[in-house]
Amino acid sequence: MPDQMSSAGNGSGATLRTRGLTKVYGSGQVAVHALRGVDLALGERELVVLLGPSGSGKSTLLNILGGLDVPSAGQVFFRDVEITAGDEAALTRYRREHVGFVFQFYNLIPSLTARENVALVTEIARAPMAPADALALVGLAERLDHFPAQLSGGEQQRVAIARAIAKQPDLLLCDEPTGALDSETGILVLEAIEQVNRELGTSTAVITHNTVIGSMADRVVHIADGRIAHIEHNAARRPARELAW
Repeated sequence: MPDQMSSAGNGSGATLRTRGLTKVYGSGQVAVHALRGVDLALGERELVVLLGPSGSGKSTLLNILGGLDVPSAGQVFFRDVEITAGDEAALTRYRREHVGFVFQFYNLIPSLTARENVALVTEIARAPMAPADALALVGLAERLDHFPAQLSGGEQQRVAIARAIAKQPDLLLCDEPTGALDSETGILVLEAIEQVNRELGTSTAVITHNTVIGSMADRVVHIADGRIAHIEHNAARRPARELAW
């Protein structure tokens, strides 16, 4: 990581940690407080679900954790190195080398096959997986040469997951990954996320408004009005295949 980033220096061992994270859009009477002093840690190999209604601040939090946005105040530490102390080039490097993103909409390139969509990421990664291996990990070994139009919504989302994890990121950040899918298809996508977390050891955060999904996590972080309302610790993670909504 770049020299201009300062170390937290507390040996926390967390993959990602925030301190006093605040985000305000606008100013004066029209100011919107999206985050209000969030302290959160994401442990190595942990799977955390961020749960809350629309407008609670969870997507803003995820974007800041992933280096897509910067806070108005507060700090984000990646393995005790402060990413919020870096410039835009440093944030770009952080995103490229350490973070995989999965969004509600798949953002695949229609003219490229599943394998080619994943290869776009592996061409710029430091130590990537082979695209075929990434697709096999999410259950698409037989669909490598299919175009997005030839794939179901759930298959397209699993291609998006394969693309996100092919660079072997330390963090996988998922924003409503099942939001555009029915229950049966969404569970297949959650199984893929679960498998990535288990087999690659990728620290994973999943945003959702669906309370059922929380039972597959190590912890459920409930967010309301830009704050962490409370945190639940699950004694055991429930397999994604057992979920239904």
